Amino acid sequence: MPGLTAVILAAGQGTRMRSRIPKMLHDLCGRPLVGWPIAAALDAGTDKVVVVDSPDDTLDGHLPEGVATVIQPEADGTGGAVRAAAGEIDPGATVVVLPGDGPLVTAEAIAGLVDAHASNGAAATMATALFDDPAGYGRVVRDAGGNVERVVETKVDGDATPEQLALDEVNTSIFAFDGAALLAALDELASENAQGELYLPDVLPALRAAGHTVAAHDIGDPDIALGVNDRVQLAQARAVAQARIHAAHGRAGVTIIDPASTVIEVGVMLGEDTVVEPSSFLRGDTTAGAGCRIGPLTTLVDAQLGADVRVLHSYLTHCEVRDGVTVGPFAYLRPGALLRERSKAGTFVEIKNSDIGRGSKVPHLSYIGDADVGEDVNLGAATITANYDGRSKHRTTIGDRVRTGVDTTLIAPVTLDDDAYTGANSAITKDVPPGALGIAREKQVNHEGYAERKRRDAD
Repeated sequence: MPGLTAVILAAGQGTRMRSRIPKMLHDLCGRPLVGWPIAAALDAGTDKVVVVDSPDDTLDGHLPEGVATVIQPEADGTGGAVRAAAGEIDPGATVVVLPGDGPLVTAEAIAGLVDAHASNGAAATMATALFDDPAGYGRVVRDAGGNVERVVETKVDGDATPEQLALDEVNTSIFAFDGAALLAALDELASENAQGELYLPDVLPALRAAGHTVAAHDIGDPDIALGVNDRVQLAQARAVAQARIHAAHGRAGVTIIDPASTVIEVGVMLGEDTVVEPSSFLRGDTTAGAGCRIGPLTTLVDAQLGADVRVLHSYLTHCEVRDGVTVGPFAYLRPGALLRERSKAGTFVEIKNSDIGRGSKVPHLSYIGDADVGEDVNLGAATITANYDGRSKHRTTIGDRVRTGVDTTLIAPVTLDDDAYTGANSAITKDVPPGALGIAREKQVNHEGYAERKRRDAD
């Protein structure tokens, strides 16, 4: 859409959120609140996105690259916010104004509004919606020809008459303007209302007085008009956004067994024929290839999964799991873990900052940290890499086809070369050569009559 600028109003204080976190930065399905209208505007093909911030500059460092910011010097309403952005508005451009706390707007809705605006030849086109319960929203007053006459605010008693309050068509706070007409009308805004603010909808009567047409465009989906002013509304918006995310994955060939118990954030990518079991949470930049089975009761955070991976009842964060790997149940893969093709991390296994080779298995009850493990290795139950000496971390190196006995502790730095073995209950402190068996434990001594002496001493 050439010549299209989006102005996003994000300077509100958000006091009703009752939070130390600025309202616009509250998380919604893996993206800050203000990030949703920004993403929609960018996806709609805007040439420029301008975000209006507060004097505290709370959004600094939280916006995508290339998004311009301006400061609204005082909290004087939505009209004052657009005035603050006037220097970024090209008179020859179409300008779309979006609320920063309206996360459910879509690129398709923006494109539909802009198309309608172009076809009706109006100076302004307001996106409207029909609500069964329009309480709290500004009402749209139309003239006899069906065009917008004005918007009546309803935030404070006395702003609207009973007849106006009975109207069910509401202002979504989403507009398309002719740039030059908008800039001229902004100069005529006045704060003659109950709150003493400059309302952006008040430019509409000014445009009409100048001989321009102000049109309305039914945006179709009332959810798009949902604004977030408190945490209850944030939860409502999250439910809608999450349902949209689930639907998009479903249409792309992903099975979500129980959407009501499943969290999938907006940045997650899943391949065809992947199945997400109940009570699973996929967050951040998590990806999974085709044919994976995730869950139940599994959390993935910034985890990269290949194809045909099985993760059962486990927690994976900032790790990579390649094709054909099985994980869990009750496994914990920490940052820096790499499980190569067809390897396994089994029950109650924790792996951190380690490279597990192709076909290698860590079946159960083991901790592998700061280790390089070769191919086709089997680490027996309760294999531990003791990687920290109280001051520094050290690495353990395990070659191909190594077999460790149960309850083996590898005191790093140490190397087990190709085809090496360790005896059960060994504390390995020295390198084990290729094909050798390393045993490091005391010889067994049986003390006859021990139980009888214990009973006699107790008496």
